[in-house]
This record gives sequence, structure tokens and C-alpha cells, in this order.
Amino acid sequence: MGAGARFTFWMKSLQAAALAVAVCFTLGATDAGSRYTNLNHRLMCTCGCAEILGECNHVGCPNSSGELDELRAGIANGKSDKEILDSFVGKYGAIVLAAPTTQGFDLVAWIAPFAVFAAALLGTILLVRRWSIGKTQAVSQVSDPAMEALKEKIRRETDSGNDGGF
Repeated sequence: MGAGARFTFWMKSLQAAALAVAVCFTLGATDAGSRYTNLNHRLMCTCGCAEILGECNHVGCPNSSGELDELRAGIANGKSDKEILDSFVGKYGAIVLAAPTTQGFDLVAWIAPFAVFAAALLGTILLVRRWSIGKTQAVSQVSDPAMEALKEKIRRETDSGNDGGF
């Protein structure tokens, strides 16, 4: 197999792989059913049950069926996902979103957990370092000759050297 044939083989292989990746990413991209499922899992039911809209299953929910119909109508009318979500936010408020947006003050909801974790980790590291420094100083104090002489004097005066200190 010559160099030109190998090059052609690798180019065709690369093209086939690129086509396979493109097909995999476009499967279901225009499927209305998967889009409906995706959107109803990004919204909350507004009845107060704290359930995802697509999974609100309590008996007699006054809101979920109407909201799901509204979602189906938005998809049928060809609205984009952003337009549908914006219409729900406009009608029901930001509480209808299952996850906060990544803009403005809502960004705090995404950053705060990581910031708290980092602060707790830093605090733990500093505390452990302080404890280990304290132990190191305590060990160095034990080997101090003046301290040893003082301890020996205390043992003699209290006569606690014979019974182990108790």
C-alpha cells in the first residue's frame, strides 16, 4: 500500500467518522416528542406541589394539564425553546423554571454552592494546619531541659512518680 493510498484511506475514514458524529448529534434534534419532554422537565408545575411539570402526578392538579397544553401549543406554533420558556416566565414568574438562569442575580445560585465549598475547604485546611503546628510546638516543649527539670521537681514534691500519676 503506497503513501497516496494510505492518505486516501485515512481521509475517507475521517470523513466517515465526521458523518457518524453529525448523524448522532442530529438524531432527535427535531423530534417534537423529545423536545416536549426536554421542555416539560425544565419547567415546574405552578400548583405548589414542587414537582417538575412533566412529572406532576397528583390527583386533581388544577394547573399541570393546562400548562402542558400551553407547552404543546408553543411547540406546534414553531416557537423556539427560549421563546416558550420566556412566555412561561412572563405568565407565571421565574418560579416556573426548574433551574435558575445563568444571568444577573440568578448566577449567585450557581456560584454560591461552589464558593461555600471552597471556603469550607480552606477553613478546614487552615484549622488542620493550626492543630498540627500546635502539636509540633508541644513536642518541642517536651524536649526542653528546663521543662523536664520542672516536671521532675513536681513529681518529687507531689510524690506522684510511684503510682503512675494517679
